[in-house]
Amino acid sequence: MKKILLYILPLMLVAAVGCKKDYLEVEPNTAVTEEQIFSRLSAVTAALDGIYKEQFAFGTGGNTRHDAFGQKSIDMEHDLMGNDMVVHTLGYGWFTTTYNMSEWQNATNNRQPDFAWLFYYDIIKQANKIINNADNVADASAAQKESLKGQALGMRAYAYYYLINNFQQTYKGNESKPGVPIYTQDTTVGKPRGTVQDVYNQIISDLSRAETLLTGKTRTSKVNMDVQVVQGFRARVALIMEDWATAASYANKARAGYSPMSTAQFANGFSSISNPEWMWGSLIPEDESTIYASFFSHIDISTGGYAALGGQKKITKALYDQIPTGDVRKTVFKTPGTGTTSNPDYNQLKFRVPSPGAWAADYLYMRAAEMYLIEAEALARQGQDAPARTVLETLIKARNSAYSATSFSGTALVNEILLQRRIELWGEGFSLIDIKRLKQGLGRPTGAGNHGAPSFDPGVYTTGPEDARFLMRIPQRELDNNASMTPADQNP
Repeated sequence: MKKILLYILPLMLVAAVGCKKDYLEVEPNTAVTEEQIFSRLSAVTAALDGIYKEQFAFGTGGNTRHDAFGQKSIDMEHDLMGNDMVVHTLGYGWFTTTYNMSEWQNATNNRQPDFAWLFYYDIIKQANKIINNADNVADASAAQKESLKGQALGMRAYAYYYLINNFQQTYKGNESKPGVPIYTQDTTVGKPRGTVQDVYNQIISDLSRAETLLTGKTRTSKVNMDVQVVQGFRARVALIMEDWATAASYANKARAGYSPMSTAQFANGFSSISNPEWMWGSLIPEDESTIYASFFSHIDISTGGYAALGGQKKITKALYDQIPTGDVRKTVFKTPGTGTTSNPDYNQLKFRVPSPGAWAADYLYMRAAEMYLIEAEALARQGQDAPARTVLETLIKARNSAYSATSFSGTALVNEILLQRRIELWGEGFSLIDIKRLKQGLGRPTGAGNHGAPSFDPGVYTTGPEDARFLMRIPQRELDNNASMTPADQNP
């Protein structure tokens, strides 16, 4: 990882001072030292803001492909590699190699595995600098230092969470398999792959420290991690680890004070961080949008982007038919029989920019509905059917007032929660991670309205529970430049 690590440092320095005109006027960029950056609260805050902005940036690591635009490009891949999202036609071809399960096998520069590796390790490197230097910020109070360090720890855990879930199979049963290199200090010396267990231990440690440091702190906006976002990630991690008690407890903590959005808010389109159910996201004004290289370009036909040019994203008929009439979630997909060439049957209407033809729209990373579903599943897995039904009904009745879970218990209740999870979180980036943790394998429905003709043919419809195509391959440039790794470290 030597060359990659050396490359990332200048990015962090630019992020730290790039938006602070008064700081730039003191000395030119080339003369700014790391010690100077971490001597002032304003500069360290700008460095942290740079990490948050990288979540929706275009061009990380020099990658200018239009399918590489931060976290939401990874989220879109997770859904396209699942069972419930259909690509309408080839269009301009973006993400079709993801849909046909071949993209993650490509280890060359500027393909998705290479992008993800650079993206998350860049966040880790920047977070490490804040974690290890926050105590030296001379003009920051103790509370401000704790907030900076807590957010950086949360961001490091977030990056390792996605790295381990993209570059290895799920946690359970794979604890001793190769994970990803773990870096907590600046270094130009590459490290070997830690085990899956090592990586999860680091994630839990970071989240635990972040929770302590952020407790009682008020964040600037939903762009920033706060203690409840950290608790939400702890719940996600526990769910994958099948630590049901921790998953239920932390999901409950994370959703405290959040209620399900109204049906009107749900139907209005998922594009604003001001939505009361959103816990964490990116605020993206028009002048910071990445236009065609963006999530909304690839999913919303009203932008005039790639989704309007053939690459529409549709729900399967199989899942759509399981949403009852009267449930608002059925209204955010094009009703079959009413479609047009540009807006076909089953096309998604869930993610829409506020103003058609414009690009100002926010990215969603976590919302309270997920926490309700984690809590309900974790309770049901422990045999606590009654409280699980109560939590589930609290959420789903907000979508469909006629809903009742009283007839479900045991395995049937778990399966109902998993179905509601697929419906509720459609398009939000959970499909592949869920398929992996549940060890189901791919099982794409076929026939009219589902995968395949007349829509784009993904070619792959079924897999085993731990198919090698579920793993991103280690970038070739990492293997070439990290002396602690050899070709034998490559994923299958």
